[in-house]
Amino acid sequence: MRPRLLESNDSAREDLSALEARRRQLSEMVTSEKNRLRSAQPKVARGIQQHLDWLEKEVKKLDKEIQAMMSSNSEWRAKDEILRSAPGVGPVLSAALVADLPELGRLDRRQVAALVGVAPLNRDSGTLRGRRTVWGGRASVRNVLFMATLAAARYNPAIRAFHSRLSAAGKPKKVVVVACMRKFLTMLNAMLRDSVPWRAIPTH
Repeated sequence: MRPRLLESNDSAREDLSALEARRRQLSEMVTSEKNRLRSAQPKVARGIQQHLDWLEKEVKKLDKEIQAMMSSNSEWRAKDEILRSAPGVGPVLSAALVADLPELGRLDRRQVAALVGVAPLNRDSGTLRGRRTVWGGRASVRNVLFMATLAAARYNPAIRAFHSRLSAAGKPKKVVVVACMRKFLTMLNAMLRDSVPWRAIPTH
């Protein structure tokens, strides 16, 4: 449940993680302003739109700064190339994994799933056996992984097939998504562990 950290956060990674955190904050503000704009009166809609335009520009600036940092570090650049070879992995997920999950590729699949918070954990007590649930872990990584998995369920053949199989078996939607997140993360972990791009690993 609490795997030993294998790599310390150096100053460069802390800077990258800070930029990632700020991007998440601004992205959440973009979503909130878009929701407000839908029901805003004309007198306030203009101000909301102006703020929204500014926020979106700031997000784009941060994207460029994050990618510049990723490109300037040979280790991060190599990881980024491997991760983004997988359908469903874009610059946002790749940067989040590099910044906030440096253990990826150095842990086994159970450890990395627990670290992110997508591993089914028991809630047993004595002779009582509770439902297996997921909880804890690094929410910042889990949230980005969730959005990427939704895309992977459409564009990644392995995740799409897995999603379809679980859905056909009657699994609840939330269970299906979390299972796909776990499988996707396991595949990415194996790719970094073996230093191989997507096409070079088994997808069944």
